[in-house]
Amino acid sequence: MNRAPKVQEFTRKLGPGLITGAADDDPSGIATYSQAGAQFRFSLAWTLLITTPLMIGIQLLSARIGWVTGEGLGRNIARSCPPWQARGLVGLLVLANTLNIAADISAMGAAGHLLAGGPVWLHCLGFGLLSLAMQLGFTYERTVRLLKWLTLVLFAYVAVVLSVSVPGAELLDATLRPWRHLPVGTTLHDYAAMVVAVLGTTISPYLFFWQAAQEVEDNARRPEAAALRQHPAYTAEHLARIRLDTYVGMVFSNLVAICIVVATAVTLNRQGITHIDTAAQAAEALRPVAGELAFALFALGILGTGLLAVPVLAGSAAYAVSEVAGWRTGLSRGFREARGFYLLIIAATVVGSVMGALALDPIQALVWSAIVNGVISVPIMAVMLRIGQSSERMGTLTISLRHRLLGWTATGLMAVSVVVLCATSF
Repeated sequence: MNRAPKVQEFTRKLGPGLITGAADDDPSGIATYSQAGAQFRFSLAWTLLITTPLMIGIQLLSARIGWVTGEGLGRNIARSCPPWQARGLVGLLVLANTLNIAADISAMGAAGHLLAGGPVWLHCLGFGLLSLAMQLGFTYERTVRLLKWLTLVLFAYVAVVLSVSVPGAELLDATLRPWRHLPVGTTLHDYAAMVVAVLGTTISPYLFFWQAAQEVEDNARRPEAAALRQHPAYTAEHLARIRLDTYVGMVFSNLVAICIVVATAVTLNRQGITHIDTAAQAAEALRPVAGELAFALFALGILGTGLLAVPVLAGSAAYAVSEVAGWRTGLSRGFREARGFYLLIIAATVVGSVMGALALDPIQALVWSAIVNGVISVPIMAVMLRIGQSSERMGTLTISLRHRLLGWTATGLMAVSVVVLCATSF
């Protein structure tokens, strides 16, 4: 039996959700997960199991808002909040995304130096220009196709786990009973800070804006979509496609995150290496412990995930600002049609690349990015839930009671995280 047509049909249904989930495992996220594994071994694996359904719930909501309303999250927030609040949230999002781009570019530059030698700053600028060329030089269809292919680089971290010996019984027990496996001398402060770091890395506002915007872009490419949305069969089919896409993307994202935690736990932690500042440092530390193959896979994964994440970070900032300002948006439009949108992409990428090339402390960039993301995620998630429950905005396609409970649970958890993050950061 020929399975190729079924595989092709399945992959065609994947897009915004898969790319969004993969972009969550950016070099900054890799650094956070590496530190979690190196410092605490398997005792933080449970956080990634907990965040999986919460990620699915909030990303499903953002995708649903974009598809049902035909407008991005920024425009929906502008319609639901006072102008000062919408602009303030979007301004903080741009700040956080730019810092995140800087940290990612810095990690990519360091990884490029490890693999090929040469000045780190030159690699930083080179990867920044390559990322910008991808966003400006390709059509929307080609950009989406390229980003979907780039998600395959995340399998490098699955391969790293397969190349080392993993004590399955210990991993399972530490996941279910983490308190029994905490390293000697672990303080509540250190453990709580890392839990919050993992949560903040996994649930990030830029992912909300990107997935909603991509659903709008897909709608724009189908002029008949608005009329067909009135037909129950068409609506059911496309909401099922969004669910499949989001489930696959978020589960894949957290599976890769767990692989990074496990890989660094059984290599670096076992050798007494318990402090990791950057993803590139984790790759370099793997070389003498796990061999050249693990090192090369880890370092190449940093480059691939960076090339995937930087366009998402810059694009989500541009979508958010343009939507709130009422400008034309979209990668499916040309530069002349959406000049402000593309200038924002250029500005975010260039500023982030220059900051990365100037040896910006990546850890400080991550800390401030996490703080800003944490502060804005709670009100953004609350507004999203209000929109999702609004029959005025969503018509008959408001979210279910189960989805509301999941969304408010995620929002409450992030609110607690913000308090803990601020308390442990200052």
